[in-house]
Amino acid sequence: MATPKEHIDEIRRKKFSIGGELNPLMEDLHQAVKNLSAELYAKDVHFLMELIQNAEDNEYPDGVNPSLELIITSEDITGTGAPATLLIFNNEKGFSSKNIESICSVGRSTKKGNRKRGYIGEKGIGFKSVFLITAQPYIFSNGYQIRFNEEPCPHTNLGYIIPEWVEENPTLADIKRIYGSHAALPTTTIILPLKSDKIKAVKEQLSSIQPEVLLFLSKIKQFSVKEINEDPSLNTVNAISISSEINFVSRKNIDADSYTLHLSTDEASDVTEKECSYYMWRQKFPVRQENRVERRLEVEEWVITLAFPLGERLNRGMSSPGVYAFLPTEMVTNFPFIIQADFVLASSRETILLDNKWNQGILARVPSAFVNAFKSLITTSEDVPVSTLIPMFRFLPVCSSSYPKLNDVREWIKKKLLEENIIPCQSYSDQKIFRKHCEAGRLTRSFWDILEKGRKQGVSLQSLSSHGKYILNSSFDTKEYDDVLNFLDVEPVNSEWYAKCIRSSNLVLGVAEEDYLELLHFIAKNWVSSFHRTDMKNVPLLKYVGPDGDVVLCPISNLTMRNGSSMICMSAESQHISWMIDWNREFRRVTDRYFMPKSTQEAIGCFSKRGTLLEWLKNQLKVCVASAYDFAVILYNSLKGDQQLAIAYVHFLYHSLSQDHLSDGHVHSLCGSIPLVDNYGHVITQRNGVLVPANGSKWVELMGANPWRELGYVELREDYLHPETYAGTITKERQLMTFLKTHVAAFDIPDISPPNTELSAAYAPLTKKNAFLLLDWIHSLRYKQDLPAKFLTSIKTGRWLKISLSGSPGYRPPSQSFLFNSSAGDLLQDESVMVDIPLIDQEFYGNGINNYKEVLKTIGVMFEYREVCQFVGKHVMSLATSCALTKSNVFQILNFIRFLRLKVLPADEFIHCIRDGRWLKTSFGDRSPVGSVLFDQEWRAASQISDIPFIDHNHYGKEILGYKMELQLLGVVVGFNKNYQLVTDHLKSQACSKYPTAEAILLIFECMRHCERNSRSYNKLVQALKGYQCLKTNKGYKFPSECFLPKTDWYCLLKVFSNDFPLIDEDFYGMKVLSYRNELKQAGVVVEFELAAQRFSAVFKNRASSSSFGREHVLSFLSSYRQISNTNYKFPSDFRANVCESKWLQTRLGVPRSPKECILFAPEWEPVSSITLLPFIDDSDNYYGQGIHKYRKELKNLGVTIKFKDGVKYVAAGICFPQDPSTIAPESVLSLLQCIQILLRDGYTLTDAFQKKISQSWIKTVAGYRSPDQCLLFGSDWGSLLRRDDGPFIDQEFYGNGINNYQEELKKIGVTVEVSNGCSLIANYLDIHSEFSTIVRVYNYLHKEGWLPSDDTPTRIWIPNGSHNGAWIGSEKCVIHDKDDLFGSELNVLEKHYKSELFAFFSGVLRVKSHPSVDDYCKLWKDWEDSKEQLSHSESSSFWAYISKHWNKSTEKTLSDHLSKVPVESGSDGILLSSKHDVFIADDLQLKHLFKESSPDSIFVWYPQPSIPSLPMTKLLDIYSKIGVRKISESVHKEDITKLEASELKQVPEKGTVIGKGLLKLILGFLADPSMELEAGQRQEAVKGLLDLTVFETESAIEVSYKLSMSSGNIMSVNASRVMRWDWEDSKFFMQKKKSGGHKNKIEYATIFAKVISEGVLREKEEHIDALSELIKLAFLLDFDEEAVGYLIRSKNIQVFMEDEEFLSSAFSMG
Repeated sequence: MATPKEHIDEIRRKKFSIGGELNPLMEDLHQAVKNLSAELYAKDVHFLMELIQNAEDNEYPDGVNPSLELIITSEDITGTGAPATLLIFNNEKGFSSKNIESICSVGRSTKKGNRKRGYIGEKGIGFKSVFLITAQPYIFSNGYQIRFNEEPCPHTNLGYIIPEWVEENPTLADIKRIYGSHAALPTTTIILPLKSDKIKAVKEQLSSIQPEVLLFLSKIKQFSVKEINEDPSLNTVNAISISSEINFVSRKNIDADSYTLHLSTDEASDVTEKECSYYMWRQKFPVRQENRVERRLEVEEWVITLAFPLGERLNRGMSSPGVYAFLPTEMVTNFPFIIQADFVLASSRETILLDNKWNQGILARVPSAFVNAFKSLITTSEDVPVSTLIPMFRFLPVCSSSYPKLNDVREWIKKKLLEENIIPCQSYSDQKIFRKHCEAGRLTRSFWDILEKGRKQGVSLQSLSSHGKYILNSSFDTKEYDDVLNFLDVEPVNSEWYAKCIRSSNLVLGVAEEDYLELLHFIAKNWVSSFHRTDMKNVPLLKYVGPDGDVVLCPISNLTMRNGSSMICMSAESQHISWMIDWNREFRRVTDRYFMPKSTQEAIGCFSKRGTLLEWLKNQLKVCVASAYDFAVILYNSLKGDQQLAIAYVHFLYHSLSQDHLSDGHVHSLCGSIPLVDNYGHVITQRNGVLVPANGSKWVELMGANPWRELGYVELREDYLHPETYAGTITKERQLMTFLKTHVAAFDIPDISPPNTELSAAYAPLTKKNAFLLLDWIHSLRYKQDLPAKFLTSIKTGRWLKISLSGSPGYRPPSQSFLFNSSAGDLLQDESVMVDIPLIDQEFYGNGINNYKEVLKTIGVMFEYREVCQFVGKHVMSLATSCALTKSNVFQILNFIRFLRLKVLPADEFIHCIRDGRWLKTSFGDRSPVGSVLFDQEWRAASQISDIPFIDHNHYGKEILGYKMELQLLGVVVGFNKNYQLVTDHLKSQACSKYPTAEAILLIFECMRHCERNSRSYNKLVQALKGYQCLKTNKGYKFPSECFLPKTDWYCLLKVFSNDFPLIDEDFYGMKVLSYRNELKQAGVVVEFELAAQRFSAVFKNRASSSSFGREHVLSFLSSYRQISNTNYKFPSDFRANVCESKWLQTRLGVPRSPKECILFAPEWEPVSSITLLPFIDDSDNYYGQGIHKYRKELKNLGVTIKFKDGVKYVAAGICFPQDPSTIAPESVLSLLQCIQILLRDGYTLTDAFQKKISQSWIKTVAGYRSPDQCLLFGSDWGSLLRRDDGPFIDQEFYGNGINNYQEELKKIGVTVEVSNGCSLIANYLDIHSEFSTIVRVYNYLHKEGWLPSDDTPTRIWIPNGSHNGAWIGSEKCVIHDKDDLFGSELNVLEKHYKSELFAFFSGVLRVKSHPSVDDYCKLWKDWEDSKEQLSHSESSSFWAYISKHWNKSTEKTLSDHLSKVPVESGSDGILLSSKHDVFIADDLQLKHLFKESSPDSIFVWYPQPSIPSLPMTKLLDIYSKIGVRKISESVHKEDITKLEASELKQVPEKGTVIGKGLLKLILGFLADPSMELEAGQRQEAVKGLLDLTVFETESAIEVSYKLSMSSGNIMSVNASRVMRWDWEDSKFFMQKKKSGGHKNKIEYATIFAKVISEGVLREKEEHIDALSELIKLAFLLDFDEEAVGYLIRSKNIQVFMEDEEFLSSAFSMG
């Protein structure tokens, strides 16, 4: 046997021709290696998953704990210069020679086809994925020391797979040193010197490896990662060690098992070890035919494993994957469990292929596996409290996944769970109860608390689930599990349930006050949302003290009295309770109120949730929660106009205040509307005020009569002065009157407010005493309120105040009087010659009058100079109003102003009064001083263009000029002083209509500038200019908008069209006009280049559109364009748009075009011009000539295409192929492709019009000229699949190799370039081939590229007859496999002609059946029915095994409709066929035994014996039943044939030994199951028949007859013994006397007894007879022992309700 090194040398020599003969397969190897390079994954993590996958697939010696260890180090032990090296250690058996040969190949894995043996690798790359991170991997294993190189070997030009022997760098000693001396070196070591750019990624992946990576690996139990460096501080990889241990608990159930797996991790960053246990559920499912894929053809079963973490999942700060394909994917499902199965993965291994039908088949089984696993966790734990099971519900997929397909799984899980009894319900016994979601209901948490408190105080809760719903277990019914319960659609009980529960229990009176309030609070909180429309309003809930002192309950529906208020009251403050009750007694005959018990009210006061409770009582139930004030209001509303109660109520308020029950504010509020008794004895409820009794009052003395009577004032009755006694308290004499003065405001003058009437005394002179009395009253009222208008007006206007007028006495109203010191008054009276001023007579009133200044101001007396001036001014203005002021009056006013100014007295108020009056004569009539102007020469220019009101000099004369200061104070404008705004404001409407002078125009410009500086509008000035031809230009007067400013840098542009642009006349206006550039611009004159360019652009566009654009205009424009471009001016965008878009350049096509539509010709355009029509500028001598080319830069700037690459878009639009494609030169095609290449590179999208033009046949192929969409380009990728003559490939000999440089361009115009896209064209040429090898090659290509024919395309298969002959056969007449060789020549079997690699293609693409269909098998069976008398065992077994495997509703219908015969048992070697109507299924072996003994012919169906795995007997019998074969038990007619004589019967005295309590309890519990739909009365009625039975015993045999009806009309009959009978109509039960001893006799007796009892009890529900029979039989064998029966009931999840227990107790106590 060769040594490892010799083996490597042999591989190098023979396989790779290194030092040996050339291997003919080297070309294939080159292509395979190239494909390998392309297939390597794009993500660095792939190498790590592949290494773990390989380690899992490895073989391990017995007794070894499989492990995988990864060490990364900065030490370069390979001598390759790598900055870091990764070492992988694996204690597997090691590499064999076969493994070495496989790793030196591509696609020759030793694991292929071994999926059943547990191999999990499949991608075909495996170990070679390490080339992602290393250029030279090393392998040391079983004596092999080799490496591979990414770079091609110099001998073979191959990389990746050429082995090289390694003598050193590293040596085994180097490896041992890294691994450590603590243990022996593992069998296999892989060394990867890392690429420098991959080190970071590798370290990140090693640091983030999932601790759960071992979860579904069946072999590897230890996995570790660590970094070793001489300096530990350089370590950056988070070291980790992971181990797994399985605690296998065998529990077989529906082909499933479960176990617990423990994972633990030890990370360097953690002090403690982390661990987590996982409950694992593994279940197998048969693979369905419709889900099979080529990669998994050998797999017959799906094995689905679900992992449920029983603690916190192990992860490393990242999202944990939820889907495993033995190793983790990157799919985060958002589910709280992990799914593992043999999924087909995407190439990156990140995800599973969700659209793959294999994976879809697996995912379709996950819901069943999950439900089975969950049920095993929940309902099979008999001895575990329910509260410990609740956390298991956290495994439900409550949250949605980001993957739609996984959401489908989630929805199916939910759907299946909703059909199961998994919801734990509350039970107050040892019996657990699980129900469906729709049968269970939730309670609110607060009501659970109430129930629990009630239970502790003795309130019975046994009937909690008797109100229409099973109640969810309280441990589960928490907010923590809201999301789970919402997922399970467990809904809250309805509101009526709560009403029933409270009514049926003692929760109101049976609990303490605090808990009673909790109940009320619960109802209050949910009243509006839940209870107000339910029966809750009729439940007695509210307590109150009745007339006899007892506590009485009142329903909410009875609370409201006729007036809408509640009959029940309570005090808002505890200290007022007794006081309210005492006073309520005084008013009982009118209140009709009741109070809650004192204990309840005090409990409410201490209740922590009283806010919500009180709000409900007050707002919803209208219970009066009364404060002392509220109670006072209630009494107030009960007075009803009673004089005695009204007076008593005042006493109530007085004593409530004095005893601090009511505050002063509350009493004051109540007194505001308190009913009062007036001096006539009337009870007055409406009033505006209260007067003290008239006797001795000041108001009578002053006013004489009562002026307030008409205003609603009440004069109090003397009864309020008398003493009285109420509610045990005494009121003293006059004590109540003091209270009324304080709180009811019974007042006298000066405290009373005056009425709003005139004071008659004010219209006559008042004595000094009365005057001061009136002033005092006003003074006292002024700070309290506004004085009434009429009252105040009468005082202001009445002539009662004494004054002095120029020394003469008199009386005036206060509003016309002044109060000054004497000197100031004399001055004004002496100097003010225009008006006399009235002054208060201080000699008459004395100095005391000065103490009332504020009061005097209030009634209108004046005190200030400004008021004097106002007084004089108003007098003057009244004079001016009555008649125009004379010249003398005007000068008098001016002199008065001068007098005030010289006396330094304020003249502002006087001026203010007269300045706005129209009394000053101007050039425009009488005007106010404000706005008038005193004319001088500065106003001459302004007078030409404006209408300014100048003072009339002719009227006033030169004398007016002496009052400039006084005129200015009045508002007259004196002097021009740059008053441009005044000019602007008075500008004439046609100021510029008649060729204005230069001086006028310049003034307007100056006014505009002034307005702009002061941020004022000068639009009026602009409009005055714009509306007229007012500006003088070199072409006469023009509108401003027609003018241009001279002396600009862009004048050359205007010279292109020299006669179109008028300039401002600089000689006329002078140089100053140039300084008004901005003002000219505002008027519309063109002063900016941009506007000038726009004007020019309009002329330019007009000339271009009218074709008046000559050769000289073009050249002149290009010259000016160049000149302006060299300045700082920028042409505006619309100028460029007009120039670029207008058609003014002549082209060779004979028509002018815009610049952007033109091309300046160059030599590189020559080839493509032969197949296009392009717009070149006409540079011939007849037009622009070659001189146009000197403006190349300007033309380019304007949009003309200069470069070839910029003009390719014209090629796309100008394609024009000749009619004869053979005249197209190769250079023209290549030039066109170059144009397309440029277009695509620039992001150009080929238009439909272009695609239509090139859709002609102009490309030369090996099959002639064709359109692009009918062509293929033969590239290097095609060589390994097809030959050049296998399809319409482009003729590369004609175009040369350069055509390959345009693959993308050809692809864009429709040529098929990629191998994967050529299927349709290749498939269309398939029919022309007849050579078998060619057809196989094409089939392989179509299969590899995933070709699918269109739905309407007929599919045919080549059936060869030799290498060059054969026929095309329709796919419906073909089949791939016929494993049992049953069909002979019926179908063309493809496996006889083609290799298995094409089977998936034939099946999935060409729609060939993989195996004969059910219809084919059915037709075959019909042939056997007609042609064969008997079948062989193999034929029958093969047929029915196929039917069993493919059984579904469709198969059932097909066989039911077409099969008339079925196989029957036969003693011979063959199997007979008999009519299915005369054959039976032996579902009752006793009956089978009876009929088999009595019939010579077999009447029972055949099934294989011994049984075979592919055809289970139960499945076959079920098939027989569904296609019409009858069951023996359902087909026989049973008849009692024994006639019992009375003499033979002996009545059993102790009936209870036969029909006992244990039997009846078991039956009642069974009948109570909700599926039975029986109420308590119906259940009890069913068992009464047993209680009423008379039991007889007999020595005679009790026999029955069994008869079968055959299709021929014959009847088969047999007799059998039966030891008991129940005559239902006669209520008699007959028993054959027991035979003594023997287990057989006992089980026979128990079986018949159970059957007879079950049939009697369930006569109307026969489908449940067998289930009840089994229970009774088991209990019978246990002698109906009470404890045993009790355990049996609990184990079967049967509940006996209280009403049934009571029924049993009653029945047997009576007996």
